[in-house]
Amino acid sequence: MKTLYLALVLAPLAGSIIAGLFRNQIGKAGAHWAAILGVGVSFVLSAYVFWLHAFQGAPVFNENIYTWMVVDGLQLHVGFLVDNLTAMMITVVTFVSLMVHIYTIGYMAHEEGYQRFFSYIALFTFSMLMLVMANNFLQLFFGWEAVGLVSYLLIGFYFKRETAIFANMKAFLVNRVGDFGFILGIAAVAMYFGSLDYTQVFDAAPGKAGETINILGSSQWSLMTVICILLFIGAMGKSAQMPLHVWLPDSMEGPTPISALIHAATMVTAGIFMVARMSPLYELSETALSFVLVIGATTAFFMGVIGIVQNDIKRVIAYSTLSQLGYMIAALGASAYAAGLFHLMTHAFFKALLFLAAGSVIIGMHHDQDIRNMGGVRKYMKITWFTFLLGTLALIGFPGFSGFFSKDAIIEAVGESQILGSGYAHWLLVAGVFVTALYSFRLYFIVFHGKGPRDEHAKEHIKESPAVVTVPLILLAIPSVIIGWMTIEPMLFGDYFKGVLHVASAHDTLGEMGEHYHNQIGFVSHGVMALPFWLAMGGLAVAFYVYMIKPEIARNLAIRFDWLYGLLVRKYGFDELYQAVFAKGSLLLGKGLWVVGDRTLIDGIAVNGSARSVGVLAQTLRWLQSGYLYHYAVAMILGLLGLVYWFVIR
Repeated sequence: MKTLYLALVLAPLAGSIIAGLFRNQIGKAGAHWAAILGVGVSFVLSAYVFWLHAFQGAPVFNENIYTWMVVDGLQLHVGFLVDNLTAMMITVVTFVSLMVHIYTIGYMAHEEGYQRFFSYIALFTFSMLMLVMANNFLQLFFGWEAVGLVSYLLIGFYFKRETAIFANMKAFLVNRVGDFGFILGIAAVAMYFGSLDYTQVFDAAPGKAGETINILGSSQWSLMTVICILLFIGAMGKSAQMPLHVWLPDSMEGPTPISALIHAATMVTAGIFMVARMSPLYELSETALSFVLVIGATTAFFMGVIGIVQNDIKRVIAYSTLSQLGYMIAALGASAYAAGLFHLMTHAFFKALLFLAAGSVIIGMHHDQDIRNMGGVRKYMKITWFTFLLGTLALIGFPGFSGFFSKDAIIEAVGESQILGSGYAHWLLVAGVFVTALYSFRLYFIVFHGKGPRDEHAKEHIKESPAVVTVPLILLAIPSVIIGWMTIEPMLFGDYFKGVLHVASAHDTLGEMGEHYHNQIGFVSHGVMALPFWLAMGGLAVAFYVYMIKPEIARNLAIRFDWLYGLLVRKYGFDELYQAVFAKGSLLLGKGLWVVGDRTLIDGIAVNGSARSVGVLAQTLRWLQSGYLYHYAVAMILGLLGLVYWFVIR
C-alpha cells in the first residue's frame, strides 16, 4: 500500500515537473497531457482507496515514509495517515482537480503561459494531497504552506496586471498572519507533547486537558485552549474567515479555473479539514469551540450579504464561498464535525460547477465579467444555463439536492448545540439561507433571463462553449444533484467517520439527530416543513420579483439606503481599515526605521561618522607632521621635560 500511496501523491508532481520544466520541448499539448495524466492517475488511485475504505473496511494506514530530521529527541517524519476521512478528501480533491484540468484546455487555449498554468495547477493538487494525507504536524505545515505558495503564483498568473500583483500579495500577506498563529500552535504542540505525530499527540491530549500555561502577567491559560485557538487562526487565514477573509474575493484576479480549484476543493478547505482532524484536541476546550462557532456563523451571514451588491459574476460566487465556509466552520464549532465535512464534500462539487459555468459564460461574453452587461444567455448557452441552474439549486439547499442535506444538517446541529454562542450562531445561519437564495438567484436571473446584453450586436457572437468546457460541467452537475442523497446516512448518522472524528458525549448533537433519522425521504419531508426551506423559497421569490419583474425596486432601495449600500460595496470597510492601519502603518514604520536606523545610526554614525572621525584624526595628525625640523626638536624637548617631571621631580 505504501507504493500505491506514493504513486497517488507523486503522480501530479511528476505531471507538474514535466509541464513546467520541459514546456518548450513538449508544447501545449504535451503540457496539458502530462498534467492531466498525472492528476488522472491520482484520481483513479484515490477512487480505489475510497472503495477499499468505504466498502471493504480497509484498516487505517499510518506509517512513516522516512525520517527527515531528529532534533533533541523530537523526530520529524514524512508519512501518510490514510483513513476514511483521508479517502474522502483525496477523492474529492482529485476529481474536482481533474475536471478543472480538462476544462482549462478550453478556457486557457489562447492565453500566454499555458504550460506554466498547467504546471501550477498540478503542483496545487500535489500540495493538497500532501496536506490531507499527512500523519504529523510537520508534513501538514509543508502542505499548508505549499498550497499557499501555489495560490500566490496562480492569483498573480497575469503578472503584467497591477491588480493581479496586488491581489496575490494581499493573499500572501493575509495568510502570513494566519500562518503565524498556526506555526505557534504547532510549536506549542511540540513543546508540551514532545512529538508532532498525530497519534502520539491525540493519545496524550486527555492527560493535558487540565494543564495551564503562563503567557502574560500572572494569569494562567488553558493549554488546550491556547493550542486550539492558535491552530484555528491558521484556519481563519486559509479558509478566509473574518477578519482574515479579505484576500479571497481578490483572488478572482486569477484565471477562472483556479478560482474553482482554490474555492471548491483545495486551499480553502484545508482549514476545515485541519480542525476536523484535530477534533481530539478541540473537544477538550469548549472555549475554543465557542470561538470557532461564533467566527464561522458571523462569516456565513455577513459575507453572504455582501454578495447581494456585487456585479462581477465571479465575485458573487466568491462571496458565496466565504459564506459557505462559514457554515462549515460553524458546524465544527458545534462539534458536528461530520456535518462540516459533509458540506465540504457537497460544496466542492456544486461550487466548482458554478465557477466553471461562470467561466463558460465569460467565454461566451468575450471575457466581460460584469453581470449588468449580460442577460438572456440561456437562449445561446443551453448546457451552461442548465448546469448553472443545477449548481444554484444545490447551493441554496433546494430539497433533494446535495446542498439541502448538508446545509440543513448544519443548521439543525448548531440549533441543538449547547456550546456558548450556539443561539447567536443558529439564527445567523438560518437568516443566511434567505441571503444565499437572494444573491444566488439574483445572479442567475440577471445573467440567464435578463433583457439581454446592452450591445445587441453581441447576441450574434454568443455561443455555447466547446465540449472540453461543457463536459466537466455535466460531470460536476451529477454529484451536485445526487451525492448528498447517496452519502448522508453513512457520513452523518452511520459509522463512516467512526474512530476518525472524536466527539464528547455532551457535544454529540449529530448523535441526537440520528435518533430521529429514518431515511432520506424522511429528512426531506422534515426539511420542507422547517423555516430554512421557506426562507430559501422567499429569497428565490424576492430575487425573481425584484430583478425580473420590478428592477427599479433594487435601484430605489440602493438610493434610499445609500449608507447601507455604500457599506456593503465597501465590504464593511475592512480593506480601508487594513490599508490605513496595517499597510500605511507598515510604510510609516519602515520610513521611521530608515530615518532612525539606516540614515542616522548606520549612515550617520557607523559609516559616515567613522569616516568623519578618521578625517578629523587625520587632520590633527597632519598638523603635527609639518615637515619642519625645529617643530620636531621642540616636540622632543617638551616630551623630555614631561618625562623628567613625571619620573624625577614629582
